[in-house]
Amino acid sequence: MNIIESNFPTLTNSQLFQFESLTKLYEDWNNKINVISRKDISELNIRHILHSLSIAKIIDFKTKSKILDVGTGGGFPGIPLAIMFPEVSFHLTDSIGKKIKVVQAIADELGLRNVKAEKIRSEDVDQTYDFIVSRAVTNMTDFIKIVDRKISTTNNHPLKNGILYLKGGDLSVELKNFKAVKVFNINDYFNDSFFETKKIVYLPNPYKDKGTQ
Repeated sequence: MNIIESNFPTLTNSQLFQFESLTKLYEDWNNKINVISRKDISELNIRHILHSLSIAKIIDFKTKSKILDVGTGGGFPGIPLAIMFPEVSFHLTDSIGKKIKVVQAIADELGLRNVKAEKIRSEDVDQTYDFIVSRAVTNMTDFIKIVDRKISTTNNHPLKNGILYLKGGDLSVELKNFKAVKVFNINDYFNDSFFETKKIVYLPNPYKDKGTQ
């Protein structure tokens, strides 16, 4: 847990305990239902938990904010962010039922009352949120189609409401038409080789690209 605590020194004892418990819970559940690759489970703190928490380096979600995690898989980035922001509501969605079962069980075991995990196609979600988070479920153009009209027009943060997308590699071609996009290099915040090519892509709403304006 030192790597979590050293990067987020203001965590409470309760939050530190939840992060410590998180590792064991994922190890236990992954033996029953494989939601994280076997090679990654030993690197859970860096490749999943810390990676998810990189979003907290660029934004401090305000109390009562609503966040949608699209294609949450095993619960990332939603579960770590829900620990980090206990007064924020997180809606974690995925179309694969066994993954959602694990995610909700882990949230319940951690006492995360701010998490709702739901088996649903993200296109079918009929609510609006301050921000939508995700880890590289598809390219940005297709992702926008999935989350269309799901972002609230009432802004309460220094960053305008929008998409916070965790993705790696060269994104210049994928993002070239999006005028308002901003890319944050995660290795500016965390000193580990895993993050050398990892990025947070922030796209504020409205997110029309040049070809549709």
